[in-house]
Amino acid sequence: MATDVVILGAKGRMGNTLVDMALADEDLNLVGACERKGNAAGIEHEGCVASDCLEELLPQVPGAVIVDFTSPESSVAMAKIAAKHGNPAVIGTTGLNSEQQAELAESAKQVPLFWAPNMSVGVNVLLKVLPALVQALGPDYDMEMVETHHKMKKDSPSGTALKLAQCLAEARGWEYDDVKKHCRDGIIGERPKEEIGVQTLRGGDVVGDHTMYFFGPGERIEVTHRAHSRETFASGALRAAKWLSQQNPGKLYAMADIF
Repeated sequence: MATDVVILGAKGRMGNTLVDMALADEDLNLVGACERKGNAAGIEHEGCVASDCLEELLPQVPGAVIVDFTSPESSVAMAKIAAKHGNPAVIGTTGLNSEQQAELAESAKQVPLFWAPNMSVGVNVLLKVLPALVQALGPDYDMEMVETHHKMKKDSPSGTALKLAQCLAEARGWEYDDVKKHCRDGIIGERPKEEIGVQTLRGGDVVGDHTMYFFGPGERIEVTHRAHSRETFASGALRAAKWLSQQNPGKLYAMADIF
């Protein structure tokens, strides 16, 4: 049976991609599209409720899975509304702080919620295999990262970069907040042994590049993931929506749960 979905932020770059892909997927029914107050014109589709108020939309689409790539504040507010109405939700928003993630986890006790800062299958496979690489190389290899995104991106470093860097730190047995270095400037002295640098580039229309460097004695290893289109993330989110529709409340689900 096809899964009913509601796209939040349906006129945005990601939202528009999600709408097009949902309409093209025979295993999905686009039953709702939502935009900011006064901005819902132009998101109407056959059999789809268009609205600028999620509270008013959800009673008309019971059980539909919300897909949300908006902003941290909007996603947290959406999760509370979803929990109130019993609609599962997939969240691909980046830049959530620890308090906002805790709020999502609280809402997940009432309704199935899924959150991943990167919906790419490739990135999530990387998160599985990177610890083995870190451990095999050993402590003589310094770890650094450069992430590049389009000039419209608001958060820095990207949620994906943070997730990957945290994965590297955990593989070394470090607390990421103790070893992170997001900026270097001036006379900074020698690089500490226990440090992970994450540097940010912004420009043009780059969808998302992440390169991890392992600098060792006499050699270096580079591991790069490049997203060529937003369809990569949209595909993962819609896959998650189908999966989430069959899950129960109780935890904040992630890509690892699907795998």
